Amino acid sequence: MPRIKLQRFAANATRPDIVEPGKPTFGQLAGHWRADFFHNDHPLVLEVGCGKGEYTVGLAQRHPEQNFLGLDIKGERIWRGSTRAEALGLRNVGFLRLLAHQLPEHFGPGELSEIWITFPDPRPRDRDIKRRLTSPRFLDHYQALLAPGGVAQLKTDSEGLFEYTLEVLAARPGATIDVATRDLYAETDPAFAAAQAIQTHFEGKYRAVGVPIKYVRFSL
Repeated sequence: MPRIKLQRFAANATRPDIVEPGKPTFGQLAGHWRADFFHNDHPLVLEVGCGKGEYTVGLAQRHPEQNFLGLDIKGERIWRGSTRAEALGLRNVGFLRLLAHQLPEHFGPGELSEIWITFPDPRPRDRDIKRRLTSPRFLDHYQALLAPGGVAQLKTDSEGLFEYTLEVLAARPGATIDVATRDLYAETDPAFAAAQAIQTHFEGKYRAVGVPIKYVRFSL
């Protein structure tokens, strides 16, 4: 393993804003993230598959009245997000090193006010349908963890994943699509303003080559 990765993993082990296997807090915060990790009672927002943390940190900058957690399995990515949050002096953001299907083991029922799913792997092969982050099994997880009135939001460049998500939501009892668009940045309705406010590095690349960004906000 390259030395730089080892150094970053060592840094992660000492950072209080990162929860990962091997730390005393790992697996112990379900139902208690706000009180025991953030030390406040602000609403808790989760980004599933946060990558380098651009979106999680961007949300935390814009909304100091809320708490934000970025979830990803890659330690080096989480290091980047943590480093940026530290440089900005943010105290309302943290990172959890975890596989997405393990969510129910690390959060209590109704603990989340909002979930963001930003540019996930679209998993286009049929054999990978269950691994799509908007498949029924993941929607089951989100529904259990969202508080009453909570919402989930998907941003993606993938037409296939977007269409699949709309189909799954349409077939799901009780699910409601609040807003949806196949070209987010062409929208002028204020209902899309929050999703337009933060743009990741890769999102900018997609737009630069003419790939429209798809977006849907939904309730379960």
